[in-house]
Amino acid sequence: MPVEDRKLSSDELGRVAPEAYASALHQRVVVVLDDLRSRHNVGSIFRSCDAFGAERLVLCGFTPCPPHPEIEKTALGATRSVPWEHSPDAASALERLKAAGYRVVAVELTAMALPLRRLRDAHRGPLALVFGNELHGVSDAAVALADACVMVPQRGSKHSLNVSVCAGVVLHALTGTDD
Repeated sequence: MPVEDRKLSSDELGRVAPEAYASALHQRVVVVLDDLRSRHNVGSIFRSCDAFGAERLVLCGFTPCPPHPEIEKTALGATRSVPWEHSPDAASALERLKAAGYRVVAVELTAMALPLRRLRDAHRGPLALVFGNELHGVSDAAVALADACVMVPQRGSKHSLNVSVCAGVVLHALTGTDD
């Protein structure tokens, strides 16, 4: 590290207080979690939603909800800043979001899935991003309701990312926080 460089203090980071989070948003992006199993993944996605300014998080089906120590362990307080709600299933949540004018995009490997870069370049207006179960992905019902599917191009042999890592990658790409 160059001599003139240093780590920033907490005061220098310009963090938004949890109660001011909603007024600091610049993107209309809702994250929908379709039957996730892991509380750690849910907490991590809360944290990514906070970092990249997601409007809110919709926890669907059996996706674990706060408060829970395992969610808080990875969320590190983001459950207090990111608004969230529970829906009995992803399909009903997506129908409500579509009726409210959101474009629904499932993050899933399908025959016609767009590479993430193409979605980033075409992203306009309110967007609902759907992330699926750790084993089965986005449900067939949610994929059927999607206006498009997007995938994160990969070079490895697995062709999958942990859902919380994938959410971070997609949110970073779509929210334009490169500056």
